[in-house]
Amino acid sequence: MKLNLPKDFIWGTATAAHQVEGNNKNSDFWLLENTKNTTFVEPSGIACDQWNKYEEDIDLMADNSIQSYRLSIEWARIQPSEGEFSQEAIDHYKKVLDYCHSKNVKTCVTYQHFTSPLWFTAKGGWEKSKNVDLYIRYAEKITKELGDYSDMICTINEANLTSCFAHSFPSYPAGGMKTLMPFVSEAAKSCGSTLENFGPFLFGHPFKIRDCMMEAHVKSFSVIKENLNNNQPVGITLSIMDYQCVEGGESVRDEAHKESVDVCLDQTKNDDFIGIQTYTRHTFGPDGVITPNLKTSDMLVMGYEYYPESLENVLRYVSPKINCPMIVTENGIGTDDDQQRINYITTALEGLQRCIDDGLDIRGYFYWSFLDNFEWLFGYKPRFGLVSVDRDTLERKGKTSLEFYKSIIDNSN
Repeated sequence: MKLNLPKDFIWGTATAAHQVEGNNKNSDFWLLENTKNTTFVEPSGIACDQWNKYEEDIDLMADNSIQSYRLSIEWARIQPSEGEFSQEAIDHYKKVLDYCHSKNVKTCVTYQHFTSPLWFTAKGGWEKSKNVDLYIRYAEKITKELGDYSDMICTINEANLTSCFAHSFPSYPAGGMKTLMPFVSEAAKSCGSTLENFGPFLFGHPFKIRDCMMEAHVKSFSVIKENLNNNQPVGITLSIMDYQCVEGGESVRDEAHKESVDVCLDQTKNDDFIGIQTYTRHTFGPDGVITPNLKTSDMLVMGYEYYPESLENVLRYVSPKINCPMIVTENGIGTDDDQQRINYITTALEGLQRCIDDGLDIRGYFYWSFLDNFEWLFGYKPRFGLVSVDRDTLERKGKTSLEFYKSIIDNSN
């Protein structure tokens, strides 16, 4: 497969700290995973042990022509308690980012990817606007410490995701999933909080979380830019699925777009880029989202439809609504069938090529994920990786899809 892309187009891959590093014991999700009767199918545990194996992973990226690594800094490691910054953790991330550069792999650093310090979540987390300043202080600190090691910065990962859930899942309650899951209340009690004041991402009030995270993005953007020496590009990543409709569902689809996407895009006027993250489509009828009637082969392990065409449709939807370039910061497929992964990547990138041919400003593509990693409530069953990770030995092994991805990069630059 050969693509005709701009000379400076970025080819990358991505992970998130909690999903690959292991033993993230100061985070809210660690508590949620390990609470009795949790709905997580298994805890993250050692994950992929990237905390110790980062050199091996970065070597593998470099050996396979990957130009940029999108990784996240774990806030719960940087600030294990309120007011305490861990220099040991900061120095670790300096080593990781420095090692990337030693291998000619650029760095795209995400400051917050779903997980937060437990102390932050116990005092309301992302449900309370008063906590935004706590994130700002963290963002300022790590920019001063790590900004020179970062080639590109994403403030927050998928700040709009819970608002997407509120429209895409018929059973999603107005107050968030924590109202339906008793284990969240138990987790709150165990850290001295209450269900009302415990605000973990994914489980909390969908629109309060969206609004707080977008406020944090807007405020941190200027703080981050002020503390960068090289004016690296700064943006946010958003979850934007391909919203479609059947006859009569137009207004419902448009309302979903408005509340879960457009309201966030409206707050990115000053951003250097928008990170686009899409995997599938959702179809709306007059009464809301329609559960697709699919063949088994078209339903993926995480319960959504195989639909790689979504990337092109989302890029075309977003482009006229923003004033900056787009970067595909996540796109991929969780499957045990590596040929299906190759097919997915092929179709998605063909659509991306058509968008660029039509003049859309798209600067890069990051496949999710580099490793088979911890996929939140679903545990280790969904396999998104270009690289397999043996759950017993943690041995890494590149898949055929990694060779395929390398060939795309090599033939396109």
